[in-house]
Amino acid sequence: MTTSPSLPLPRASADTAPASQQQRQPAATPQQRRWHWNWKQVWFQLHWFIGITAGTVLVIIGLSGATLAFKDELLDLMNPGVRHVPVETRAALTPAQLGSIAAAEHGQRVASVTMYAEPGAAPRLFFAPKNGQRRGESIYMHPYTGATQPALAGAAFFEWTESLHRWLLLPRDPGRQVAGALALCLLGLALSGLYLRWPRRPLDWRTWLTFDPALKGRSFLWNLHAVAGTWCLVVYVALTLTGIYWSYDVVRDNIDAWAGKPPRVAQAPGKKGPPKEKQEAAAIDISLAWRSFQQHAPGWTLSSVRLPTRPGEAVQFTWLASDAPHERARSRMAISAADGSITENEPYSQQGLGSRLVNIIYPLHMGTYFGLPGRIIVTLASLGLPLFAITGWMLYLGRRKAKRAVLAQRAMLGAGAPGNTDTGLPTLVAYASQSGQAERLALESARALQQAGVAVDVQSLDQFDPAQLRQYERALIVASTFGEGEAPDGTRRFARLLQATTGTPLAGLEVGMLALGDRHYSEFCGFGHALARQLHALGARALFPLIEVDKHDPAALADWSKALARCSGSAIDAIGVQEEASYAEWRLTRRVLLNAGSAGGELHEITLAIPAGATWEAGALAEIIPCNADGSDGEHGHVGTAGNANFAGNASNAYHAPRSYSIASLPSDGELQLLVRQETHADGAKQGYGLGSGWLTRFAPLGGTIRLRLQANPAFAPALVDVPCIYIGNGSGLAGLRSHLRARQRAGLARNWLLFGERQQAFDSICGEELQGWLDNGHLARLDRVFSRDGETGQREYVQDRLRASAQELRAWLEQGAILYVCGSLQGMAAGIDAVLQEILGQDGVDALLAAGRYRRDVY
Repeated sequence: MTTSPSLPLPRASADTAPASQQQRQPAATPQQRRWHWNWKQVWFQLHWFIGITAGTVLVIIGLSGATLAFKDELLDLMNPGVRHVPVETRAALTPAQLGSIAAAEHGQRVASVTMYAEPGAAPRLFFAPKNGQRRGESIYMHPYTGATQPALAGAAFFEWTESLHRWLLLPRDPGRQVAGALALCLLGLALSGLYLRWPRRPLDWRTWLTFDPALKGRSFLWNLHAVAGTWCLVVYVALTLTGIYWSYDVVRDNIDAWAGKPPRVAQAPGKKGPPKEKQEAAAIDISLAWRSFQQHAPGWTLSSVRLPTRPGEAVQFTWLASDAPHERARSRMAISAADGSITENEPYSQQGLGSRLVNIIYPLHMGTYFGLPGRIIVTLASLGLPLFAITGWMLYLGRRKAKRAVLAQRAMLGAGAPGNTDTGLPTLVAYASQSGQAERLALESARALQQAGVAVDVQSLDQFDPAQLRQYERALIVASTFGEGEAPDGTRRFARLLQATTGTPLAGLEVGMLALGDRHYSEFCGFGHALARQLHALGARALFPLIEVDKHDPAALADWSKALARCSGSAIDAIGVQEEASYAEWRLTRRVLLNAGSAGGELHEITLAIPAGATWEAGALAEIIPCNADGSDGEHGHVGTAGNANFAGNASNAYHAPRSYSIASLPSDGELQLLVRQETHADGAKQGYGLGSGWLTRFAPLGGTIRLRLQANPAFAPALVDVPCIYIGNGSGLAGLRSHLRARQRAGLARNWLLFGERQQAFDSICGEELQGWLDNGHLARLDRVFSRDGETGQREYVQDRLRASAQELRAWLEQGAILYVCGSLQGMAAGIDAVLQEILGQDGVDALLAAGRYRRDVY
């Protein structure tokens, strides 16, 4: 059982699913799946998979890293008077004095002392590690009295947090490797995210960095996820690369070797720490060395003094100058304890380039390399990881929910019937669908037949070959009509191949036809009738007379249900019976004439306030119930006979049918906008107006209500992934294209090409400022505005002519996977565009675009 997508629909076609059904997206064909699974899609899937797995654990690393970013400030806040004491007039104690006091009080050898030049800063003493310890204990001492300061409250918490951040509370070595793997995952997420949202104009900073807070729903989540990720990208690359240095010994050892640093001493297996050092009988006096250091290191701010362990060893000083570029830019000095002479002096500025580069790894990781602003940025980026995890999961679950809805629709078809089942050849249930209505009715019919014990095979004619019909003895076909009797876009290939078939190869095939149409069109159910005639000419026999459906005519659908019952020999529940979506009251707030002085009909921008809870996506339709000039609807008054979806007669004697218009705005705009051409005609001595257009552009009072309901238009749905899009339209057709372009702008997608046609530039530059602004800021990669009446008579240029002249660039865009959208008049513009595409791509090329869902039309 295979299916194919239903593609674009003419605005007034009967192939329009009710609102409750239109949200279901058609299943992808194998060709669609092959098209989608390009490199970008592979990276997209990897990005999501890593994000919803490793991303959850990365939240822990992010939160712990943010906690550690301001550890010192938090500890000082929690422990006032411990690491900083009031400044006194007497001299601070020297390292030698502090070491003697600490050794006598604690009975341990002092290994090193960290001194601070800042007055009142408490020195920190480190004792030699005991057996089995990696490092010894440390204490803070009063700089003037030598008293041991109280233990820092909260220090244990920050040690636990650091262990969580660095090795996830696992044993140290495996924990480091797991943390390194997560760092690699974060690097992959950052780089794949950059690739996935790479715009056509990468130098336009607005495309990268601007976020629209007015967006809602999935668009808001995606935009927030992408823009925040761009802001954090450089930080994440720095954090991951520096984190990998500490996670893997092989990386660290090779980098250190390149930098000229001595190799680390490998710890023997089973050893838990350095061997216990022998305590010296007497401490070595370092007073001379300390005075010498102070003389030869002016401007020092911090000095770590490593005490010698035996006579003759020099005192090692690692110190930070006041003008040091970062906290790890430390100079080294060795001074003899005996006479205070300098045995080694290596200022930071004279150290090797490799060594200095290695020393910036820690400041980069912590953000301290750039001072306080850098620390704040790293903290915010770390706190951003939960944001990406939450938005990523919400987007993922939303996609899963949509997929489950589609699968549920088709799963109902596979259950079969519990009773007797026909063991012969299956009945073919095929559909030719434009917006999804024919597909829905075909699926519902197939399910009903299965429940009656009939084996069925459901196929879309989009991917079907006429020769395959010979495999069946019975076929039930649901066929919609596009425009004036044409085949739906995706079914044009099948119709062409069927027309070229000769002879009677289908003798023995029984066919039942349900034709969908709209009586507003002159060729009512035209394609269904043409398909039935051709099948019969090839030898097929009619199971029952063709059944016509005008929109959702319940009587005609009841006839179809009865026909199915006769075919199955069992009772069939009514097909297609569902509650129509109710019309809501929308308030008319604004009406603006956009083309004053135009030689064409007046084009108005109609603005309506959005009722609570109403939402739609780009490409959707607004269906309105028009009224007479006095405000009465079809139940109280009548108007002239309707010619099509946008034309009607004057205020007398007609059927009141709803009118559909492309929506020109998005819910995030805060209002619903339509672009409506005012249709006029002569009615004797009086001027008449189109029923729908007259009501909206002339008679409906401002502040009054319009009866309106939203209609999804899945075959004209927006492409909110990073593929190029070409938008072609004319006149009021700009409405549907404008909503698409607004949605693409808010999603940060700038590979857009708009070709738009009107009469005269002086009067018909509809939405000109908005379009030019999009071109200037890079949202439009190309803008072609074609004004047919500005040229010389006989040399007028139309949109299709500009497209023909741009054939080379059109091919280039299509080779990059571009989706083509056409919105506007069926006769003239849309037909001309179709002809040009066939000239440039050939019929097979156009058919391939249609089958892949890359040629989408909303024409009238």
